[in-house]
Amino acid sequence: MSYTGPDFDPPQQRRPRRGPLTVALAALVPGALLGWLVYEAVGGGSGGEDRTASPAPVPRSATASSATPAASPSDDAKASGSPSPSARPGGTGPLKGKVVVIDPGHNPGNFRHTAEINRQVDIGTNRKECDTTGTSTNDGYTEARFTLDVAHRLRTLLEGQGATVKLTRDGDSPAWGPCVDERARIGNTARADAAISIHADGSAEGDRGFHVILPGSVHAGAADTRAIVGPSHDLGVRIAGNFLRETGEPPSNYLGDGTGLVTRTDLGGLNLSTVPKVFIECGNMRDSKDAALLTSGAWRQRAAQGISEGIVSFLRES
Repeated sequence: MSYTGPDFDPPQQRRPRRGPLTVALAALVPGALLGWLVYEAVGGGSGGEDRTASPAPVPRSATASSATPAASPSDDAKASGSPSPSARPGGTGPLKGKVVVIDPGHNPGNFRHTAEINRQVDIGTNRKECDTTGTSTNDGYTEARFTLDVAHRLRTLLEGQGATVKLTRDGDSPAWGPCVDERARIGNTARADAAISIHADGSAEGDRGFHVILPGSVHAGAADTRAIVGPSHDLGVRIAGNFLRETGEPPSNYLGDGTGLVTRTDLGGLNLSTVPKVFIECGNMRDSKDAALLTSGAWRQRAAQGISEGIVSFLRES
């Protein structure tokens, strides 16, 4: 999503891009990867009070992002079963009994329901619009279509591990939205063990990379994130590390100081959550290099795999 609308205030001034960072990362692959393996072995990721963003590990292939061929977005994952957002029970597997809520950002129907999505809702700290239309690539591949496709792929992977998975929207239901407060409420009502909101950014050409958004500590109005800040940080660190490893997409060069992690207190979907939850901006749809990846079905499958591995790692330790 672009950094305007219900869930974002204007971003901080962009920091200089770290061109040399790519070279440094490539040089540190063996040592950093070893560190990540040790991290996984001991159940890394802090569930405590340290909110400092930590650098994500190096990718499995340092050249994976540039080597991925672009493909037509028509190879979307097909939804199976009912198009309603109701929970689908998981089968047998290590995550049996765990509940995951996936929130595909925005909705294709929002373009036809501008009055409804412009309605103000309470996000605890203030009031903002119910939802936005989201962004798109320069060729018109919409964020709403991207997020639902990745959500379908992610659901399949998590159900294969035995988890019960619920989507906040699916198919043509609902016709618009849901509003950001309702998206949070769906996860809360499901008593999700983990929740994730999937997005893609709409920043400027040359702004590249992914970032995971963590909830900051908020205690105002209906919002109280104090109990979920720690576990959400742990969830986010695990997702960022696995997403980088699986996709080769670098951490954002315009937010997060190269860590791939950003903490915010102006997101209704996070402020109102009572369960561990993060957002992920998988890339920048307005950058031609990122757009080539985001429109590739093969890359979206790897994106879903990286997110899934992060969630599985978190749930096995929780």
